[in-house]
Amino acid sequence: MGFEPAEHISTHHHMAIPWQDFFTNDNFTPAGEANLVERAAIAGRIGLMMLSYGTGAWRVRDSMNIVARELKMTCSTDIGLVSLEYTCMDAHHSYTQALSLPSTGINTSKLSQMERFIDEFHEHGSEMTIGEIHNRLEKIAHSRGNYTPIQVGLAAALACSCFVFLLGGGPVEMACCFLGAGLGNYVRRKLIDRHITLLACVSVGVAVACLFYLFAFVGMQWLFHISPRHETGYIGAMLFIIPGFPFITSGLDISKLDMRSGLERLAYAVTIIVVATLVGWIVAMAVRLRPGTLAALPLPPLMLMLLRVVTSFGGVFGFSIMFNSTPKMATVAGLIGAIANTTRLELVDYSNIPAGACAFIGALIAGLLASIVKRKIHYPQISITVPSIVIMVPGLYMYQAMYNMGLTSISVGALWITKALLIVVFLPLGLITARIITDPKWRHNG
Repeated sequence: MGFEPAEHISTHHHMAIPWQDFFTNDNFTPAGEANLVERAAIAGRIGLMMLSYGTGAWRVRDSMNIVARELKMTCSTDIGLVSLEYTCMDAHHSYTQALSLPSTGINTSKLSQMERFIDEFHEHGSEMTIGEIHNRLEKIAHSRGNYTPIQVGLAAALACSCFVFLLGGGPVEMACCFLGAGLGNYVRRKLIDRHITLLACVSVGVAVACLFYLFAFVGMQWLFHISPRHETGYIGAMLFIIPGFPFITSGLDISKLDMRSGLERLAYAVTIIVVATLVGWIVAMAVRLRPGTLAALPLPPLMLMLLRVVTSFGGVFGFSIMFNSTPKMATVAGLIGAIANTTRLELVDYSNIPAGACAFIGALIAGLLASIVKRKIHYPQISITVPSIVIMVPGLYMYQAMYNMGLTSISVGALWITKALLIVVFLPLGLITARIITDPKWRHNG
């Protein structure tokens, strides 16, 4: 979940694309009068930027189609996780390009800027000069992240400490998670800024989070003589690594038959989860941390519900900041997440509805609320819906599954992974249902 645009990372294996070489007299030529190569390059660059900021294949294709129609050409695109191949055609010629990114990331702030630019392009894009278009794109691509590594670390600390409360943890687990997750994500962000490879960032971030949870726990034991049962909360300290965004967008892509993108995103998410849980298991074995079930706090139902509202907001707000959302965008997502996730948890506790169906209802509520907000504030819907339900992704179940399988307790591990899969499948289904109900463009195949 890096914050700098992946298309500008310079590595030995991925060369930067010299976009300026595609254009002649770019400061004076209206885009509608440019040759096919120049018009196609505009569509390609916009698609690649949208892809690099974490949106799904459907929105990447839709953006490229808007540009193509405005520039009087036809565009056919095949989209993956970090690459796209496309062909643009006019009445006389066709032009094909294959573009790729060195890595993927999530940047909801830049995604919002791109969607505003696409809306402007839809109105009068053919009248904009090529130079004007690429200056706007350069400005978006090179804009700095909204937050420093310390701020991103604090966002993870807030998100994970709220997350562990929602899982049943108390003040001790929350305090230890705050330290562990904060330092773990700070280190991970510093490694991302240095363009260290994905799995190294994941592994080091998880190891640091688990170890500092342990340090905080041992310190509190020494100072306050707390019970050893609080060690279970270390799982919460590593939940900032769970790739909820690609998990959810993979389901959305598959639902629109963007199978390549959906399956690649799913494989990416599964890879991160497997590596993160294995590293967490190894660290737990090395320092003798043992996961268990967090006991429910003895709170009155009304008090518990109110605390769930607060911590659901805090968790979603923290995750949104990690995705580089602006504070206002993160607040909107937090409010939606507070309503949707609290409803889900109350249904789990006080109804006979299965956990998977409760997850569906929570995601549906988030999707419907986000569609209302989008009409009034015009944020990208994916930028507020996905963060609002990331907190529903069952990272605890996934870790428990891998931990037990690592101990060759296959039946117990299979039980946990089945619980996790039922929830993970229902979350995107809830968002898909909301989009079908509220978005005519999404509802139809054409």
